[in-house]
Amino acid sequence: MSTTSDREALVVGASRGLGLVLVDELARRGWRVIATTRRGGGELQATADAWNGRVEVESLEMTSPEQLTALRERLKGRRFDLLFVNAAIDRGNLPVHEVSTDMFTEVMITNALSPLRALEALRGLVAPAGTVAVMSSEQGSISLNTEDGYELYKASKAALNQLMRSYATRHADDGRTKLLIDPGHNRTRLGGPDAPLTPQESIPAVVDVLEAQAGAPGLQFLDRHGVTVPW
Repeated sequence: MSTTSDREALVVGASRGLGLVLVDELARRGWRVIATTRRGGGELQATADAWNGRVEVESLEMTSPEQLTALRERLKGRRFDLLFVNAAIDRGNLPVHEVSTDMFTEVMITNALSPLRALEALRGLVAPAGTVAVMSSEQGSISLNTEDGYELYKASKAALNQLMRSYATRHADDGRTKLLIDPGHNRTRLGGPDAPLTPQESIPAVVDVLEAQAGAPGLQFLDRHGVTVPW
């Protein structure tokens, strides 16, 4: 088990919003962080510069298997206590019969398929007792889907949760903690300007959960308070 001062995290999808604040919060708590972005520069690079080497930036288009393989090769020899995959898009509030096939495919690839590809490609970099986590949403809960709206986004997060369940079953004996995290409804580009939370409010609580659950067996679907979200 790593000590507080030498814990390392790999955060996939950190250019803005929840991922960016997650990187900053981990660094603030003493973690060393490698954070990925599709494009260089921007807020993530400014964050890395501010942390004087504690945060490193890597380029990654998560939907590209070739780029995932290349990242794994670049990081060969590193061992991470946490691999956190954060990625989601939304293409508007349409009923599913109005969703084009191309839109459906784009959202499902980004929100469900690609995060699991990332876990599979990068899991070998995670320490034997480390944590693999994915940013999910209460909107992926089938039992809580009792209000109209955002059918494609909800379906993509439900698919993500199901694929993560399959991942956890397939790797049940690897000794790693596995988490799906619901950070709440945040004011981000995805969550919109009227959301009740800011990432600066929700992410410290998310990191509390990540740190508290380190070493816990099996897969859990938890909110930012560490409370189980129903499937």
